[in-house]
Amino acid sequence: MHAQHTDLSHLIHPRSIALVGASDRANSIGERTLINLVKHSRFDGDLYLVNPGKSELMGRRCWPSVASLPETPDVAVVVVPATGVLAVLEECAARGVRFAVILSSGFGETGAEGEREQQRMSAIAQRSGMRLYGPNCPGLTNVNAQLGMTFSPSFPHDLVKGPIGLATQGGGLGRNVMQAMERGIGIGLWASTGNEVDLQVADFIHYMADAPDIKVIATLLEGIKDGARFAAAVQRAAANGKPVVALKVGRSEYGRRAAQSHTASLTGSAEVNSAVFRQLGVIEVHDIDELVDTAWLLARALPTERDALAIYCSSGGTSALTADAVGAEGLTLAAFAPPTTEALRTALPGYAAIGNPVDTTAAVLSDATLIEKTLGAVASDPNVGLVVVPITLDYGETTTRMASHIIQAQQATSTPIVPIWMSDRLGDGYKLLVEHGFAPPRSVNKAIAAVRRWTEYGHWRRRNAGRQLARVPTVPSQPGENSIATRALSEAEAKARLRDAGIRLLPSEVAGSAEDAARIAQAMGFPVVAKIASAQILHKSDIGGVRVGLSDATAVRQAWSDIMSAAGSHCPDAAIDGVLIEKMAPAGGLELIVGVTRDPTFGHVLTFGIGGIHVEVLRDVSRRMLPLADGDAAAMIREIRAWPLLAGIRGRPPVDVAALEALLQQVSDFVRDNAAWIDEIDLNPVWVDLAREAGKPAGGAIPLDAVIVARQAAEASA
Repeated sequence: MHAQHTDLSHLIHPRSIALVGASDRANSIGERTLINLVKHSRFDGDLYLVNPGKSELMGRRCWPSVASLPETPDVAVVVVPATGVLAVLEECAARGVRFAVILSSGFGETGAEGEREQQRMSAIAQRSGMRLYGPNCPGLTNVNAQLGMTFSPSFPHDLVKGPIGLATQGGGLGRNVMQAMERGIGIGLWASTGNEVDLQVADFIHYMADAPDIKVIATLLEGIKDGARFAAAVQRAAANGKPVVALKVGRSEYGRRAAQSHTASLTGSAEVNSAVFRQLGVIEVHDIDELVDTAWLLARALPTERDALAIYCSSGGTSALTADAVGAEGLTLAAFAPPTTEALRTALPGYAAIGNPVDTTAAVLSDATLIEKTLGAVASDPNVGLVVVPITLDYGETTTRMASHIIQAQQATSTPIVPIWMSDRLGDGYKLLVEHGFAPPRSVNKAIAAVRRWTEYGHWRRRNAGRQLARVPTVPSQPGENSIATRALSEAEAKARLRDAGIRLLPSEVAGSAEDAARIAQAMGFPVVAKIASAQILHKSDIGGVRVGLSDATAVRQAWSDIMSAAGSHCPDAAIDGVLIEKMAPAGGLELIVGVTRDPTFGHVLTFGIGGIHVEVLRDVSRRMLPLADGDAAAMIREIRAWPLLAGIRGRPPVDVAALEALLQQVSDFVRDNAAWIDEIDLNPVWVDLAREAGKPAGGAIPLDAVIVARQAAEASA
């Protein structure tokens, strides 16, 4: 493997480029790339054209091969047909080229043979240290330096410089984001990594995290190949105070081995991705316009502790619509300071609404100076973090004047003013706002959704200020993961492992006969629970393999024989160790679930929530990539919708939250210490006691059932 992080500066700001496969055949990718580099780029380094069949192209000398070039270029842009690519890469590697950008298609996306070609490419890179970008990609576009190593005919039209960095896998969706430049969005660098044989989106996020011309990073992901590399990159961005806004496509479920445990059926790739994003401060969005609106708002201003909103509008209905959206997104409307209220009262007619939202009424249509006098007062109010200005209609000259007053008000304050252009008619007022960098969102809900994400990012930053995130997934997956042989430990064996790790459990023992069961129960004290003991029977209650509340020896003997016969008739082939007799948890308390799954991208993920038999129905859980950092356990517990039940509601005492936090941390430590062989853990139910009054010990948080699935090969060598 290559080192975790490579310096990409010579790829993004090369001193010399070779275009291998340069051509003058109309509309070939060799011709279009040549035109972009020669006509539309401002590249002042050396550009070498390589084509064995030509002596010159566009008045520039052609060289027959990379080997024949007078110097070794920093970057080779490869546009030869797929069949010739490997030979060109071998030549570049032999020459010591640092980076190859492979625009050619016809590789992994075409099937098994193309996949083998990619493996050969990868081998060339590993052997030589040359880094590969692509194949099957539209190239790399450094807008801030006006350099287009791309065949796209759109390159000369998408050149609005700016503070957003864009890293995508797909070309079409990436180009779609680039065309938000029509709204005045400035995108300084676009990397579109294609099949990612070597360099990945994560490598460009890492580069942008340190790049002085990039303030906000937007990314479009279809899949994340290397969870550790991605986590390191976004943490680097967080450490440098740069927001990362991500759109992950392919969010639908895979039901991978859902039958094994409750936790697995709750945790698909989409939920894990979203949980890891939240944990690492990545702002997740669900559509392209959300990506653009959110990234641009963050590029205009980072949120401060002052994040209450003001709504400023000239239509009563629109004020109400916007206030509804603010409420629905859980945001706060600011209370104005007295001087603001006074300024509004003095300037606006008596029938205007001067609270928040401010409804100036149509008076502003006849007297444009009203906006000048009042919008500035609202924007400079000490309680306001952001001002939303919905513009319902294009009213010609009046709206254009309004736009210029918004621009003036913004020049006088650091509080962002967000005009929302609601009309489908895009007049001069709209153009003016675009020219001055407002990139107006096109609907109230889109604008307020962006504001919510902006506000939440501010909260995340404050919570994590000065905190070392440094999370690397416990065990990233290896190729061919799904074929790994696993075995489920029996409940008794699983509990023995947990006990060894210092996790508190109720006394339990396997009984080989009815008499044995009665003796064990007598010794631990009634009431007890009896459960079938078999590694092959995971869902014990489904086959009648569980009896609870057994209060004397006769009941225990009866339960032993009932359970054994139920197991014999339902699961005749299962190997049965006997019946597990366990002390029953005291009355009261709540049933929760604590589980661990191994995600193929991010390694082990902890799931916590309301447990018992309804866990799949309620799906009320929180998740974290392991290992947990300080404060994670406490946050997970408080994140679930049922937190008020745990905190104590309507006279019911709270549960022992401290014991629950300690248990989550112990499970995290247990996984960290045994990461190589643990595949899944399902502790359901975990019984948590009610917190006791002073002087009486609380019962704590105790797993009552435990399933652990082990990787056989790793377990054997552990």
